[in-house]
Amino acid sequence: MAGRPWTYISNVSRPTLTVYSPKGINTGAAVMVFPGGGYQILAIDLEGTEICDWLTSKGITCVLLKYRVPHGGPSYQGDCDCMINPKPAPAVQDAQRAMGIIRLHAAEWKINPHKIGVIGFSAGGHLVAAISNDWQKRLYRPIDEADRQSARPDFAITLYPGHLWQKTDDPLAFNRDLHVTAKTPPTFMVHAQNDSVDNPNHTLSYYAQLRRAAVPVELHIFAEGGHAFGLRRTKYPITEWPAIVEKWMRTIGVL
Repeated sequence: MAGRPWTYISNVSRPTLTVYSPKGINTGAAVMVFPGGGYQILAIDLEGTEICDWLTSKGITCVLLKYRVPHGGPSYQGDCDCMINPKPAPAVQDAQRAMGIIRLHAAEWKINPHKIGVIGFSAGGHLVAAISNDWQKRLYRPIDEADRQSARPDFAITLYPGHLWQKTDDPLAFNRDLHVTAKTPPTFMVHAQNDSVDNPNHTLSYYAQLRRAAVPVELHIFAEGGHAFGLRRTKYPITEWPAIVEKWMRTIGVL
């Protein structure tokens, strides 16, 4: 991507989270990052550590989640009482658990517990939608105090997500496993019209559901950009999305 290689990891059966503190002024905001990879791999630098470099440079704490990838190797499903597709259930469990851990340690990590968002790419974008709409109940047996914290993100950002459109003749046929409500957090969406991996209908169908539920949402569809561009700069206007996201975070009071 953009003339440089990228690194992926696979066979993730033990989730981890890594906290990157902001550089310079700390705004108190935090963002948990979900790399993409089709629930088979994790693009750990292109859609992970490079995203954290950007966020921490803006005074935002970044939490990189290395979540389990059920299609990429052994991954315990756990006791999942959930309406979502059972295959990515471990990843959703990991996201819920991580959000609770972040809120539990918010004071220690100098984070405002009411300004914790999520950003995800490709399959990670689906994970953003999943935790944004399936946060009321843990999808696993609660363990400790972290699991008594809210798993709801305060804001959400998706880039070229997959697994949201039902792939029918209806471009707005949304994934039946996800149920958008007025309590879904404010959401920012980016997609390229010429994405040959995840059709922009995945984003458009989610946008329609958010609008129907009166959730504040901002949508940007660019003509060019393809898939898995992360924030590496190319000749296409879509690579300006980080600056647009920063302005959006200001408009919703996060920065």
